[in-house]
Amino acid sequence: MTVRLVQVSDLHVGAHDAGFEEVAAAVRALVAELAPELVLATGDLSHRNRPGQHARATAFLRSLEAPVLALPGNHDLPALPPARVARPFAAFLREWPGVEPAHVSERLAVCALCSVRPWRYQRGALSAAQLERAAAVLGSAPAGALRVVALHHHLLGAPWRTGKRSVPARSRVLAALAAAGAELVVSGHTHQSVVVERREFLFPRGGEPGLVVATAPGLGRPRPGRHAEAAGLQLYEADTDSLRAVTYAWTGARLEPVAERRYPRSDTSARP
Repeated sequence: MTVRLVQVSDLHVGAHDAGFEEVAAAVRALVAELAPELVLATGDLSHRNRPGQHARATAFLRSLEAPVLALPGNHDLPALPPARVARPFAAFLREWPGVEPAHVSERLAVCALCSVRPWRYQRGALSAAQLERAAAVLGSAPAGALRVVALHHHLLGAPWRTGKRSVPARSRVLAALAAAGAELVVSGHTHQSVVVERREFLFPRGGEPGLVVATAPGLGRPRPGRHAEAAGLQLYEADTDSLRAVTYAWTGARLEPVAERRYPRSDTSARP
């Protein structure tokens, strides 16, 4: 049993859009080839939270002709109060049914957690109630399903220098997600791809399965002058024994796989 999940993040529709249609066409072709069960869009779909930007981002995601699960990023908030506090997700919710959607099937369980906080903006957070919700969603998944948690703000340091700080108490958060049964935790926000495995978290039901933590590259045009921010996306592919993560980068002509990592899915029968 093999399942595929494609992650796109940080489209920033409305900023540096020149040439994006070429990238969009390449993404459509790749998704058609891969035929994933789900496309996961981890925030910053718009650049300035304008309705037209959200509509264009949504049109692109729905043009992929695959089920899409989308959650907001900090750029999907109003720029200023009072709207940022009183109606933080109004524009996003015109296009999507909620800010914390979930997907559960025989092969895949994905729980989205909204890490965006209007009063923090760049640095997100997760609450105890959200971690409990992740445990409930992942706990409802059939045995053997790949269990995934998605948020916008990163839980890993970026591979190159960035002023963006990770979610507070990230070790505690990762330990809670591991205890909830997560095998893969994905995010965006830094526009830099990194995938690592954490094995120090022990599951209460025995065994030491790894927790894979990944940050996707930004799909929108990289910020001018920023080192090593090629546009791209991530593919995750899992079978009974292993989880494969492939990073694709836009070369200016096509999306090419530039990194591949494979991790064992040990003791999956012992997961909650």
